[in-house]
Amino acid sequence: MNNNRLFQMPFSKIYALYSQKIGKKGRQQSELDAVIFWLTGYNPNTLQHVLDSDIPLKSFFEESPNFNQNAKLITGLICGYRVENIEDPLLQKIRYLDKLVDELAKGRKLDTVLRK
Repeated sequence: MNNNRLFQMPFSKIYALYSQKIGKKGRQQSELDAVIFWLTGYNPNTLQHVLDSDIPLKSFFEESPNFNQNAKLITGLICGYRVENIEDPLLQKIRYLDKLVDELAKGRKLDTVLRK
């Protein structure tokens, strides 16, 4: 499967879709940001820079300041695949974030989503 199209998509576009998804479920943008900060190590300033710069999804993850070592605790199905079994490291990181956003949208407590 060629994921190049996904990898080149601007993160700002993905972020807008995530924001829309959680907003429909009554969740706050600050919760989405907390999930992104926890997983990637970005902070409010660096995330804003990414959103303003239209950085591709691939670069967003490759340049993440401090990808969380506890990401391996994220398990389950996303897009029909077990996230823990995805072999491509970049695709796995993308699906980790997808999974966390799904959990947030489903109403799970933020501490549970962040594996605390």
